[in-house]
Amino acid sequence: MSRFIDSAYIDSLRSKPVLEVEMVCLGNICRSPMAAAVLDNRAKLLTGRTIHVSSSGTSNYHIGDGPHRLSKETWESAGYSYEHRASQFSPQSFVDKDLILVMDLSNRALVLTAAKSESDRKKVNLLRQFDPLLSEIDPLSPEGHSLQVPDPWGDEIDSYQAVLSMIESAVEGLLNEIR
Repeated sequence: MSRFIDSAYIDSLRSKPVLEVEMVCLGNICRSPMAAAVLDNRAKLLTGRTIHVSSSGTSNYHIGDGPHRLSKETWESAGYSYEHRASQFSPQSFVDKDLILVMDLSNRALVLTAAKSESDRKKVNLLRQFDPLLSEIDPLSPEGHSLQVPDPWGDEIDSYQAVLSMIESAVEGLLNEIR
């Protein structure tokens, strides 16, 4: 696990039979629903534990919209099934969720501004901090940008597929940490 993630907090989550996780990006139509789709589908394969997954965006641009066509096409082509309607991030998530996993540094900063306590801040990490190949990167260092899941909005399908690959690696690392 990344030394930049609160390991004691993650350890405390291992004993919870039900874990609440929220994925967060900007508009909640590309990256965070794709990440939610991957985690939701992979979590269903776990025994002895339930993971409820949701997603949201820090902006209100797409509230109520479905996922971006290419995002949904990408996760469905990879075999994931997931229904999604965009919503906006709410500070209530600090009460309701165990983990809040953001896709990039700017959305991490926006979510952290809503945190009221240190216990709230412990819940917030970049999703890719759980990717074992990136575990030594400090999100606050100049290399922190490499922990971001880039926004594929406006790009072609290959960008969405690259994002899916990043998400899958990070989700696998997350599941290994909380088992």
